[in-house]
Amino acid sequence: MLSNSPRYLSIASYRKANPFLMMQRLKLVLAFDGTRYQGWQIQAGTQGRTVQAVLEDAVAKLAGQPVRVQGSSRTDSGVHALGLVAHVDIPANRSGLPWRKALNAHLPHDICVVEAAPVPDTFHARFGAKHKTYAYVLWHDMEFVFPQRRKYVWRVGKVDFAAMEDVAAVLVGEKDFSAFQNQGSIVKDTVRKLVAVTRCPGQSEFESVWRFTGTGFLKQMVRNMVGCLVAAGKGKLCAEDVEAILLSKNRALAPPTAPSKGLTLESIVYDTSP
Repeated sequence: MLSNSPRYLSIASYRKANPFLMMQRLKLVLAFDGTRYQGWQIQAGTQGRTVQAVLEDAVAKLAGQPVRVQGSSRTDSGVHALGLVAHVDIPANRSGLPWRKALNAHLPHDICVVEAAPVPDTFHARFGAKHKTYAYVLWHDMEFVFPQRRKYVWRVGKVDFAAMEDVAAVLVGEKDFSAFQNQGSIVKDTVRKLVAVTRCPGQSEFESVWRFTGTGFLKQMVRNMVGCLVAAGKGKLCAEDVEAILLSKNRALAPPTAPSKGLTLESIVYDTSP
């Protein structure tokens, strides 16, 4: 639930109170290191900072009034982003500001605005998204991890890539992913379409990157799928086991959730480019 305090009044409330106030919608593309944050979304009772709260503070200083920034994805605590998309409505008389430069001057070192551009009022960061791509990085040497990579990889050691790819093939498609949804999110429908799972080279010979592209994801769904892939890579289950887990719709039958630090929201594609 979002806070009901005056600081977080919606832009719709401002428009109702000020019917002659002209507004401009901005599309923001964000990158951040999620290590210090309790995810993207502000929630009542949440301890610690969220990316949304920090960004709203920065926008409010430039807009001259409280704002609500709408994000495309509710990333978990510790998850990173290279291309999280958000939108915000600002007074039209502030639209001429160099928003990317100005926001980056007000944001901490671990959050930055990659793009800031005006868009039509019809653009919606969340509901207009067509595909989202997440990347998860695995580290395959148990003796060491590069210090620069420690916050961004899950050290799993050697795995059987062929077995993992067999499981990935089972996951692809339009399916009920109830067994891969963690508690804490209320949704009407647990059917999602996973378009592709691909293995790519990492930044070094010790890494592999697994990219997941889908029309939408349930709470911690990608991390749960990664946990499943790694279990397969360690010989603990096979493709047939994963098919059974999917059919069971029972989260308790699936392997443990992968750590958040290895996950990055890479990009979001929209039906049209505003």
